[in-house]
Amino acid sequence: MDIFRPDIYQKSIYAINYQKLKQAGIKCLIFDLDNTIAAREMPTPEQAILDLFGQLDEMGFHLAILSNASKKRVEPFKEKCNINSAYHAFKPSKKKYLKVLDLYHVKDTEVACIGDQLLTDIYGANRLQLTSILVNPINHNEILPTKINRFFEKKIYKKLAKKGLLQIGEYYD
Repeated sequence: MDIFRPDIYQKSIYAINYQKLKQAGIKCLIFDLDNTIAAREMPTPEQAILDLFGQLDEMGFHLAILSNASKKRVEPFKEKCNINSAYHAFKPSKKKYLKVLDLYHVKDTEVACIGDQLLTDIYGANRLQLTSILVNPINHNEILPTKINRFFEKKIYKKLAKKGLLQIGEYYD
């Protein structure tokens, strides 16, 4: 079960203590797109996202979006946020994570991955021993594969809660 336990759990991308991550040696932040950065139906990033990414860039972080979504879905965020991205990442596959590490010449200990799903984002990051950060999903309007993942996630959440490893709504960093 530990492979599904996030290192950090926060309400949203806006609640994460990025200064603390910086002090811990994190140099690169990899964000999931749908229901992490934006609702699935949001076609382009809202101003709050642009502001956050601007602040993170000023702090010296390398930023990337790693998404299982299509190029058509990811491109507007890549262009408006002016950051690197990978679409059709097939998370939790290691391949695109490793490409980001290579692109920015960072070690696994210098990367944090932020997402809303245990089975893709957290499991994918934990498989590579990257810092994993779980955030609550923005909304529950999701495509069928995500709905299937959520069904299995509920079982994992119950097991993690039973072991005292993760409780929904009890945030930690």
